[in-house]
Amino acid sequence: MSKKDKKSPASRMQPARTPEARENQLISLAVDLAEKQLAEGTASSQVITHYLKLGTMKEKLERDILASQKKLIEAKTSAMESAKHVEEMYAEALNAMRAYNGQDTEQQEDEFYDY
Repeated sequence: MSKKDKKSPASRMQPARTPEARENQLISLAVDLAEKQLAEGTASSQVITHYLKLGTMKEKLERDILASQKKLIEAKTSAMESAKHVEEMYAEALNAMRAYNGQDTEQQEDEFYDY
């Protein structure tokens, strides 16, 4: 065995720069260990059950639903941003028309939003 083989996987990794990167490193190590345990037949029942559940149709469907919900939220966010932009464009157009007609734009805006 060479010196490289004796080093643990953690010692080969560069230190994480962010908490998210550190979390990803730990997840990677845990998955590697679970894979090794499964291959050697030494995995606990919890590890086996976890990976069995990942392969079920229900889990796959739940992942698809979450992906669809994410797309829907992104679309709604985009639509809201677009509506805000359109609203700003309308306000600018109205102010430009008022200025063209010689009207005081600030006074008209106050009247427009006065309920």
